Formats: sequence, structure tokens, C-alpha cells
Amino acid sequence: MRAHEAGALHGDLGSRGPAWLRTPGDVNALVPQLWPRTVARADAGDLTVGGVSVADLAAEHGTPAYVLDEDDLRARCRDFRDAFADADVYYAGKSFLCKAVVRIVAEEGLFLDVCSGGELATALAAGFPAERMGFHGNNKSVRELERAVEAGVGRIIVDSFTEIDRLTAIARRTGTRPGVLVRVTVGVEAHTHEFIATAHEDQKFGFSLQGGAAFAACAKILDEGVLDLRGLHSHIGSQIFDTSGFEVAARRVLSLQEQVRDARGVELPELDLGGGFGIAYTTQDDPSAPADLAKRITKIVESECDLASLRVPKLSIEPGRAIVGPAVFTLYEVGTVKDVDGIRTYVSVDGGMSDNIRTALYDASYSATVASRASDAEPILARVVGKHCESGDIVVKDEFLPADVQPGDLLAVPGTGAYCRSMASNYNHVPRPPVVAVRDGASRVIVRRETEDDLLALDVG
Repeated sequence: MRAHEAGALHGDLGSRGPAWLRTPGDVNALVPQLWPRTVARADAGDLTVGGVSVADLAAEHGTPAYVLDEDDLRARCRDFRDAFADADVYYAGKSFLCKAVVRIVAEEGLFLDVCSGGELATALAAGFPAERMGFHGNNKSVRELERAVEAGVGRIIVDSFTEIDRLTAIARRTGTRPGVLVRVTVGVEAHTHEFIATAHEDQKFGFSLQGGAAFAACAKILDEGVLDLRGLHSHIGSQIFDTSGFEVAARRVLSLQEQVRDARGVELPELDLGGGFGIAYTTQDDPSAPADLAKRITKIVESECDLASLRVPKLSIEPGRAIVGPAVFTLYEVGTVKDVDGIRTYVSVDGGMSDNIRTALYDASYSATVASRASDAEPILARVVGKHCESGDIVVKDEFLPADVQPGDLLAVPGTGAYCRSMASNYNHVPRPPVVAVRDGASRVIVRRETEDDLLALDVG
């Protein structure tokens, strides 16, 4: 978290507020990089998405609701697919997965990574080609590995010697030869939150490069001769804006590729550099276009391969939240507005940490706007909070909203497509919201709203 973000969390914010917020006079403005591409403010002042008014969406589907701009999602899939034309682009199932999104990803020509038996089951139920899947995870069960092998998953990213043993035994028993990548911990710490930086040494993922475990894993697989070692995998984190970390990661992982070639006479044909590209949650975020990312990363790999006298391997990339994150906003209804002794205005909505845990978990920043109307009122610096019995139940830490914000207003929070529905909970026994896809003037529910009956169905008494 940047220092000026931290300063916005506590103390007197002053009349201007933190610099990364929208200016007070722009409470009706929509900053383009924060919103799905078809979102606009109609003449009456309400937001529309895919040609449908948010008021109509709220009336038909209720609030809170995750609203997916399908055209935006498809366009982002194509942007990455076309930019990385010679690479395999993997959609991150963990960011958000349902059968409708799986089909969209397949139709737009992307690959898919999954990291649990449930994600694998969802992908298979939607008919996604198993050979275009990658299976991640640091503790895949025997049954999960068996299912992946049975389904014909194209790449299993092995993460421990125990997993190599398990998968080797399964392959011998079934007479198969699963394709695997060895996940390498390259010691690059991404400029991101500690819990989403995944390549420094002190963490649970992968084989250490520095300690020699990564080479030992490759040697073990080659010695056994049962698994098909396709290449190496590296992932340095998520919400990354600077490609310099990929340059260091590529250099280090390709040094292992060179070591394997020199020691074992095998030049591995594939390299997955991960990704985790950042998106705009507030106006301070400035994500790169897919074409720029592709140009820089491709150049990095080619240069490092040239220095090591290696053939350029088939590249895979994992954009992460950058595909679905910006394609969704969450639509809430305001329940109460409370001024606390002139210190702060709290705007309470009908959702909260059960539908977006990221603010509480990662201290993440979000933006918001009144979505059901425009306003000429003076701006106030407000905090958008949820309905849960937790003081940390914060959706948007600080945002300028019109001073006349009131109960019944619809409030929209952009950038909620990734890790919001997938990390949602039933805290306080609150049913999880639906996911509503909108396109060409029509909406459809792709994940229905949970009900109290759903909650009680699991309670066997």
C-alpha cells in the first residue's frame, strides 16, 4: 500500500481529501479506466450498461448484485489473445468462475487455469477442452490429480516433491503421460501486498531456485521418465504494473532452463511467466495496455534467451484479474447515511464484506458513484460501509459523493469482477448476490442469488 493511501485511512483528511480521489467537483463523472466499456451516464443521470439502466437491473434482479458487462469481458479476452498472438493466454479461474464465463473464455480462444477440484469440475461441466487447461495448487489431493489425469488436463503445474511422487504413481497406474510444468520460486518480490506476492523465498508456492530444489525437481521428473516435463513456470504476484519484475524473473528461470540443458541435454520447450497484471481500482492506478505488456514481455524473453543461447520457448501468460476485474461492478442500494460529529459521513449499503472482502483483507482501495441519478449537490468525503456486524466492514475507504446521497440511492462500485464473488461468504448468514450479465439491451442471471433456503439446506440440525 502506498504511503498516501495509508494516510487516507486515519486522521484528519482535511478539506481536499487524499490526492488519489476524484476531484470534488466531479462526483458525476465516470473515469473511463475504472468502468466497463459500455457503462455510461444517461441523460437522466442514471448509469446504463449494455444499454440497460441500473434502475431496471435493480428492479428485476435486486441488490446487491454483481453486474457483468459481457461485451467488455469478451473484448478484454480478445485484447490479450491478439496482443500475445504467439503465446497461450490463460484466464484465471480463481478470479471468477462460472459456466457462462467458462464458455465465453472458450469462445474467445483463451486457455484456462484452475486450482481446485471444484474449479476443474466447473470447467468440465461447461465443456471447456481439458487440453487447454492448466492445473495449479500447492496441495492438490490424490483425487484431484487423478481427475485431472482422467480428464486429460493439458498442463499440471507441479509444486512439491510429494506431488511429483503422487502424479508419477497415478501416471504409472493409468498408463498415461501427463504434461507438467515445474513451478519455480525465483526470489522476485513483486511490488504488491505481502499476501499476493508469490515469488519471494519465504512462502508456500513452488520450488526454490536459489536452494537448488527447482533443478532437483526437474532432474527427478527426467530420471523417472514417466511425466512429460514440458517446461518451467514462474509467477511473481498480482496487481503488478511494472514489468521490471518479469525481466528479473525471466532471467532467473531461464538460467534454470540453461542448467537443465547443460546438465541433462534437454531443452525444455515451454515457459509460463505468470502475469498478474494490475487494473485500475482508483484514479491513481495506471494499467498498461495488453499490446504494451506483450511487446515488453516478449522482448524480455527473447533477449534473455539470446544471452543464454537458448531457443525461445513457447510462452504462456496469465493476465489474472486484468481480464474479468474491470468488466464487473457491484450495484448496491443505500440504506442509511450517518454523519459522525462532522468527522466522517458513513454511507451504509445492503452488502459489504460478505460480497467484497478485499478491502478488509488486503486494505484494497475502491471507487464509487451514485448510480441512479446525477446530483448538483456539494461533494462530501464519505466512507461506504456494509451491513455486517464488524467495524472493519468497509467497501470503499474514502470517496467523494454528493452531499444529498440518501437512502434508496443506487451506488455502483467498479472493478469488482475479480476475487469478489469468488471470495464471497455467508458471514452473518447473508446470502451471496447474483451475477447478472448484460449485453445488447438485455440481462440474464448467470449465477443466481442465494436464498435463506440455500443456507438452511446445509444445516442438517
